[in-house]
Amino acid sequence: MTDTNPAARKTRPGLGRGLSALLGDSLPEAPVDGGAEGSQPSGVRQLPVSALAPHPGQPRRYFDEDALDDLAQSIKARGLIQPIVVRPHGHSYQIVAGERRWRAAQRARLHEVPVIVRELSDADTMEIALVENIQRQDLNAIEEAEAYARLIQEFGHTQEALARLVHKSRSHISNLMRLLDLPEPVRQMVVVGDIEMGHARALIGAPDPVKLARQVSDKGLSVRDTEKLAREAKPPSSRRNKDGAQGSGMRDADLAALETQLGDVLGLKVQISHGAKGGTLTVSYGTLDQLDMVCQRLSGERI
Repeated sequence: MTDTNPAARKTRPGLGRGLSALLGDSLPEAPVDGGAEGSQPSGVRQLPVSALAPHPGQPRRYFDEDALDDLAQSIKARGLIQPIVVRPHGHSYQIVAGERRWRAAQRARLHEVPVIVRELSDADTMEIALVENIQRQDLNAIEEAEAYARLIQEFGHTQEALARLVHKSRSHISNLMRLLDLPEPVRQMVVVGDIEMGHARALIGAPDPVKLARQVSDKGLSVRDTEKLAREAKPPSSRRNKDGAQGSGMRDADLAALETQLGDVLGLKVQISHGAKGGTLTVSYGTLDQLDMVCQRLSGERI
């Protein structure tokens, strides 16, 4: 089911419209052929847990065991309320969105789960899985970066198009993908939570980033401390800032680091202006969807 028509890549109707559009009425409810229940119209139905299989290209690869157990207990008590999105795949169905719920349903010993069946291409499947995980804030930085890289390399998307799809800035996409230049041990430390994205970004281009990442994890260093550690690890001739920097230079470096951290959280450009009597925090957005995302996060509503 892989997209092979280059023209189709340029006219992706769902790109940039978000998860609701990708899964909404704009998608035709085509009949399902050769599935576990034969030919039936798409829609919500009950399927055996064993009839579903995870997608090998699922962006999310790390699942917290304790969180899965908690979800399984909730499902056991209340049932699985939100359907899993699947697509026909041979004589079974492939999970498009909801693998974590499927895993927890197995632990809860459910025999059947509610699903929504959709006829989706490989590119659509990747887009929906990416958007759903980002909206739920389920992906770690490496998984998100790898998903962006795959959509660019395999399906011809641009960073600008991906930024519209996930309602984040192009620089956010670019900065995340730079994490893929780090050695595998460092990327794995981000995946399991030993270090955060800000720590990993500070180690890009540093000598022996694996050794430095382990120091960061062992000592519980902040992102600011990690930036200093990476700077000190470089040869003196390549250091931009000397240890003896004082006054406004150090303060500006702290503000820049804070801007970077907040920008990583929001996926948007953040500027901080600070003075003796206070300051301002400016968050720049390019679309109304990005503004809506910020408002929802500030108000605590689910995206």
